[in-house]
Amino acid sequence: MAKLAPDELITALDIGSSKVSAMIAQKGDGGELVVLGTGQRESRGVKRGYIADMDATEVAVREAVEQAERIAGLNIENVWAGFSSGGLVSDEAFIEDELGGQRIEQGDIDALLQEARRAIDPAGRMVLHAQPALYTLDGLTGVKKPIGLHADKLGVHVHVIAADGSPVRNLDLCVRSAHLEVKSIIASPVATGLSCLTNEERDLGVALVEMGAGITNVSLFAGSMLVGLKSIPIGGADITDDIASAFGTTRLQAERIKCFHGSANASPRDNHEMVTIRERTEDEESEALQITKAALIAVIRQRLEHWTTEIQKALKELRFEGPVARQVVLTGGGAELKGIADYTQQALGRSVRVGRPRGLTGLPEAHAGPGFSTLAGLAFFAASDPIDLRAIAPRQQVVARQKGLRGIARLIQAAKANY
Repeated sequence: MAKLAPDELITALDIGSSKVSAMIAQKGDGGELVVLGTGQRESRGVKRGYIADMDATEVAVREAVEQAERIAGLNIENVWAGFSSGGLVSDEAFIEDELGGQRIEQGDIDALLQEARRAIDPAGRMVLHAQPALYTLDGLTGVKKPIGLHADKLGVHVHVIAADGSPVRNLDLCVRSAHLEVKSIIASPVATGLSCLTNEERDLGVALVEMGAGITNVSLFAGSMLVGLKSIPIGGADITDDIASAFGTTRLQAERIKCFHGSANASPRDNHEMVTIRERTEDEESEALQITKAALIAVIRQRLEHWTTEIQKALKELRFEGPVARQVVLTGGGAELKGIADYTQQALGRSVRVGRPRGLTGLPEAHAGPGFSTLAGLAFFAASDPIDLRAIAPRQQVVARQKGLRGIARLIQAAKANY
């Protein structure tokens, strides 16, 4: 295998409840991301996004990365890993300095960001991201490049995403046990938003619903930044379990039936179309088991009704309402269910589309579906080289509210002022 300089390669690693996937990419001459190799293995040691079996997860990580290395013909040393389990919280710090009407220089920005660093207190949760989101000039919110302008007061909104410490440490340890260095651990909603949302959607306001196998993350974007998120412990694997339980079959067979015959929408002909649950075997006295497609869809829709109700609750808690809060984007493996966009649009009363990875050159068709949006987003995040205000390593940095920190409501209000 060849070996490029570590800085020339980007390796994304998404450890989910149903699969572990890896992608090796490289920046092209025009700045585009070119996919060199991908790998995927079944995830056996992750439950609801949390690592429950370290050894099984480590094996899956190693095999997925090795597969990507074989396809790319390269050896990699480090990865950008995604974190999608529950416990993610979004917060915001607002810092403001007096300038006395002078012209803003880079030194003023640096001093402001240094104050912002001190506003993040290392006590409590573990910080995954601490990034400047929007600047304010004399109360005017939404300024992206304040250098060169005059102002009496210069402020900055710093977006902070934090998580429970133990699950993040477990993820870090698992990856390192597979003999890989962890460049950074990225919150899944941040990465996914980069891969399947347009710049206009992120600016106008959109809700991103990542329908994973074990967990669903509902994220709100506005003013080109993530301004709120909530996790729901429901996923596509729950539909699989419902099918297996209802018709007395294995999870493997239930998953296959869901993928090939499942749908979120019912039609009259479903009452006549038959689905084989179990074939008749010659060496056993067991009869073939068949059900109508309508019976299968009824089981799926029962779970979907509960799922969309919880999504609606999450959107309400995030205050995603009003005339501009109309667009919802579904992604993740659960979004691959046939008819899911139409069903969700009717259930939520909002415009809904399915989001897929975009903007990658050489992405295999098998990895171009919504189930791989996070993986692609991790590569985009790494390539963007974002400003991060954390002063210490990710697995040590933590955040707690203190004087000077504002609530997420203020960040939402500030973002909404721009659309």
